[in-house]
Amino acid sequence: MLCSNLRPSLPHLLSLRLLGTATSRTATVKRLELLSVSLAFEDPSAFRVKSLGELLRALGVFRLCSFPVLVNNSGKLMTAARTLLGRRGFSLLLRPTVYAQFVAGENEREISQSMGKMSLLGLRPMLAVPIEEDLGESIGEKRYDDNMEAMLECVRMSHSNAWSKDPMMQLKITALLSPELCVKLTTLIARQPCDLSLLVRAMDGETITFPGLEEKEAAHFLCGLQRLNKIAEASVDKVRVLVDAEYTYMNPALTLVTMALMKKFNKDGAWIWNTYQCYLKESRSLLLEALHLSQAEGFCLGVKLVRGAYMDKERKLAEKEGRVDPIHPSWEETNKSYNGCLDVMLEAISQKPDRYRIIVATHNEESVRRAAKRMEELEIDKDGGSVCFGQLLGMCDHVSLTLAKEGYPVYKSVPYGSVDDTLPYLVRRAQENRTVLQGIRKERDLLRQELRHRMRLRMRGGS
Repeated sequence: MLCSNLRPSLPHLLSLRLLGTATSRTATVKRLELLSVSLAFEDPSAFRVKSLGELLRALGVFRLCSFPVLVNNSGKLMTAARTLLGRRGFSLLLRPTVYAQFVAGENEREISQSMGKMSLLGLRPMLAVPIEEDLGESIGEKRYDDNMEAMLECVRMSHSNAWSKDPMMQLKITALLSPELCVKLTTLIARQPCDLSLLVRAMDGETITFPGLEEKEAAHFLCGLQRLNKIAEASVDKVRVLVDAEYTYMNPALTLVTMALMKKFNKDGAWIWNTYQCYLKESRSLLLEALHLSQAEGFCLGVKLVRGAYMDKERKLAEKEGRVDPIHPSWEETNKSYNGCLDVMLEAISQKPDRYRIIVATHNEESVRRAAKRMEELEIDKDGGSVCFGQLLGMCDHVSLTLAKEGYPVYKSVPYGSVDDTLPYLVRRAQENRTVLQGIRKERDLLRQELRHRMRLRMRGGS
């Protein structure tokens, strides 16, 4: 009888459980409210870590980037300036301005200085070798081998320097494999899917016959796969390699090669990643296919999620060829696509954080907040390594610095090299990201607020 009196009744247990659930929900709501405040990205003090010279340089460069005529014609203008000023004069003009804003440096000493400072700010570098090609720019096996050596050096620098834990680097397959071959492969695999095991065997040095390719093309493909294999072998367990997406007329081939690399090297961790462009109508289905393939083949999946940078060219090409426009019809639809793909990956990560990883690569503040909120709701640890954020060097620092301050892992995409080497890369990035460059009014306003704050402090100190 005494025992039965001590035993809590069922209604009492249920009320305690409901009370605990309600308390937990209230705590979650409060955390989400605090998150919205801390990630408002409205505080100019995020720029307190920057020197006066860096503030002035950023304001000047962003002001120039706000003029569409300058951004749209940046390649022609820079070519004309180099002709007028000469190579040395042009370098002296560009180095302290645009180059210093968006490029880490030319040699390892300069890069180390830039990366050391970035590390002190809580940011992590994601080195990018500024080499890429498009149709009609193929350069021969010797140059592709040289590109491979440059990327192996990038792996070495990323791993050997103590800039950050869990280093990353970017890679463009078209720096190692001709765009023309990638286009042909895209056509072939649309007719007949290719077995990933075939590519893995080719990476291992086995002589493989690829149906549909001529002898010379097959030889080049084998060389390209073995170049990629060397880079992957050098990076596994050291540096995460993020493979960039490019144009829709070659992306299926790039994805095929990347998935083969994942099959071989991602057995126990996501060392090779693929990029998904959410401005494409097919982005969600491509991501779901990748998730299914990773489960079927038993490899870990790393995803770099971007909106995309080749919109104008894709649309013009589709119109010229009489194809359906592959791009979402509006900015709102692209945002919906991005957020939907983000939710898919975060759900997968919440269930198997050791098998899936994502870098939320965006300058869009709302998407960043959404990712942080979903992480909170799904109880994904911000220090767990499965989710990180990424922005371009020299841009969106008010977002990057705020995220880092709140304890999120944040990477900056960091190109490096000489002025001549990085110029084509900078011009392409400027033209691809011109809508972002022309829309950085908020960052300019925050920079001005911080500059006025420092001027007031100086005036008070001088009085």
